[in-house]
Amino acid sequence: MTKKKDIEFLRVTHLRGPNIWTYRPVIEAWLDIGELENYPSNKLPGFYERLIGFLPGLVEHRCGVGERGGFLERLRDGTYAGHILEHVVLELQNLAGMRTGFGKTRQTAEGSGIYKMAFRTRQEQVGRAALAAGKDLLMAAIDDKPYDLAATVGKLTSMVESLCLGPSTASIVDAATDRKIPHIRLTDGNLVQLGHGARQRRIWTAETDNTSAIAEGIASDKDMTKDLLKSVGVPVPEGTLVKSADEAWEEAQDIGLPVAVKPYDGNHGRGVSLNLMTEADVRAAYDIAVVRGGSKSVIVEKFIVGNEHRLLVVGRRMVAASMGESLWVTGDGKSSVQGLVDSQINTDPRRGTTEEFPLNIVQPRESEEVLLDLKRQGLTPDSVVDSGRKVLIQLNGNVANDVTDLVHPAVAEMAALAARTIGLDIAGIDLVAADISRPLEEQGGAIIEVNASPGLLAHLKPAAGGVARPVGHAIADQLFAEDDDGRIPIVGVAGSRQNALIARLIGWLLQMSGRYVGTATEQGVFLNGRNVARGPLSEWESGERLLLNKNVEAAVFANAGRMILSEGFSYDKCMVGVVTDAAGHEGLGEFFINTPEQMFGVLRTQVDVVLPEGAAVLNASDAQVVEMAELCDGDVIFYGTDEHVPAIDSHRQDGGRAVFLRDGGFVMAAGRDELAVLPPSCLPASGEDRKEAVLAAIGAGWAMGLSPDLIGAALRTFEWNTKKN
Repeated sequence: MTKKKDIEFLRVTHLRGPNIWTYRPVIEAWLDIGELENYPSNKLPGFYERLIGFLPGLVEHRCGVGERGGFLERLRDGTYAGHILEHVVLELQNLAGMRTGFGKTRQTAEGSGIYKMAFRTRQEQVGRAALAAGKDLLMAAIDDKPYDLAATVGKLTSMVESLCLGPSTASIVDAATDRKIPHIRLTDGNLVQLGHGARQRRIWTAETDNTSAIAEGIASDKDMTKDLLKSVGVPVPEGTLVKSADEAWEEAQDIGLPVAVKPYDGNHGRGVSLNLMTEADVRAAYDIAVVRGGSKSVIVEKFIVGNEHRLLVVGRRMVAASMGESLWVTGDGKSSVQGLVDSQINTDPRRGTTEEFPLNIVQPRESEEVLLDLKRQGLTPDSVVDSGRKVLIQLNGNVANDVTDLVHPAVAEMAALAARTIGLDIAGIDLVAADISRPLEEQGGAIIEVNASPGLLAHLKPAAGGVARPVGHAIADQLFAEDDDGRIPIVGVAGSRQNALIARLIGWLLQMSGRYVGTATEQGVFLNGRNVARGPLSEWESGERLLLNKNVEAAVFANAGRMILSEGFSYDKCMVGVVTDAAGHEGLGEFFINTPEQMFGVLRTQVDVVLPEGAAVLNASDAQVVEMAELCDGDVIFYGTDEHVPAIDSHRQDGGRAVFLRDGGFVMAAGRDELAVLPPSCLPASGEDRKEAVLAAIGAGWAMGLSPDLIGAALRTFEWNTKKN
């Protein structure tokens, strides 16, 4: 067919918070599909087959049909390039290991060929790369050209692995999300804040803000760890510290062979040699511990016979356990040791070189410990192994078999005691036992190491047939009590009528209630009423700074329509959402927002993010704002200068709350009961034009549970500085 003009990107924006599309971050792309406006998918010969040939997984996309194959049905019936690109981009992200499902595409005007498309992404750079690749793939399918899908997926997968949260951190974040606890990624790595402001907690993989630096230091000191554990009755192997190969052999003879040799301050098993039976092996193991483990001092200890286990302790209890097994290969009379390792061990799908894999690739030539084990068997990595001969590659080198349900209660308690003794809130306890279902003392088992910042992947992705353990949930539950969602009270104000003033009024009400309050408006950022420098930050970034501040106990945001369209909200949910009007579309034509009806779709976002236990505070004199009441998951409070407007009257008849003016006073009414009348002195004599702002602030304060007396006192003491307001 005739080559079609490429789709053109007119604008690509990362909306980092709740927005007009959804309450999660998305990438919004404005597309000009050009002449493809005249060619829906059912008018492109062979296109359907080519696209499905590239991306057979599109069959799983339900689209608007709501069932498997729904998008394919849309393709057969005829849909346009913008909508198709949306699904292609989502599928590319899924193939790269970043699961996403939300997408929407809307035409800006009938027959214009200009579309707005939004799609969910968990990482901006990956999303942008998928968008560019998706366009190329789509055009290749349209123009009947080849496309290297494997190369694209490989590139995107590498980006996901390097830029997205690691699997251990992601498991904790996902668990927090399940509990409605918000999160903010603080760096490009795995440092994440859970919760907001003064209620926040921080994690860094399997470390938390409760993880003691002293405890980490003790855990890295193997000799001190053993002394502390021994002092509380935890069984540990007999051993001692040595500083030379000669001392290592002397101590090995005193302790009794076989022995283990390990770095004094090593971790993660680096530089550890086990089951050493000869002087030559002990001396070689000493050198390995010094070089590989990076330690000037080495521990020689009694080798405990049995299987190695890793028990994960969170808080005061064991939550998961894995067992190791030795790695062996069997010779075929043709292959080298390295070849056998590659074909019999490294083909395990759980092995890889990134965090996504619970097990590492085994590289005999690069592991001094493996080389020593091979040497003891008279072999090297290049040795051809006789057919049927079994060769030990690594002792206890495969700690990924789930045994959580087999652990004896006494063993679990001993592991928890070890973690408490060292002082770690999260710990990986390494122990050796022949039978994990029996107490350690019965079988001569022992705890050999306590690890800070333990890996979680072996528990999340156990060996075939194993049960994935909810370790992320255990850590989230340790950080937050059952009834704690990590949220501070947040109030959002949207519209075009005195938003900054309303936000500052609400901030002052909350401050007078005893909270440390952050307020972000177009006029500046305020901490407990003090104007602080915004710096070279956008409104979104300034707002997020409030949520990062550990002093902030409540936050108020004035959200202009332009910010909602260009960045999204700084917060995911709010306790109170105030909407002053549905106007303000002037000057937003660049966003294709030209009418009050279109502006309604922008400002309703403020109501969409109100928590079920919260409330929307709505201007009863604006008919479009009144319509937003039906969209609120929480309560609704109407406000207005006229108590007789239909919205207030019908709302009160139904028992709803309203705030309105009467004889200069501000009336707070619930149904037909008038609970309080705040005097005219709540507004300065020169403040006639600020009555609606005061009403909105009263409604927000009431929604936050503030008493009428406190609201009145706060309004009378507010600094009505014209320049500031």
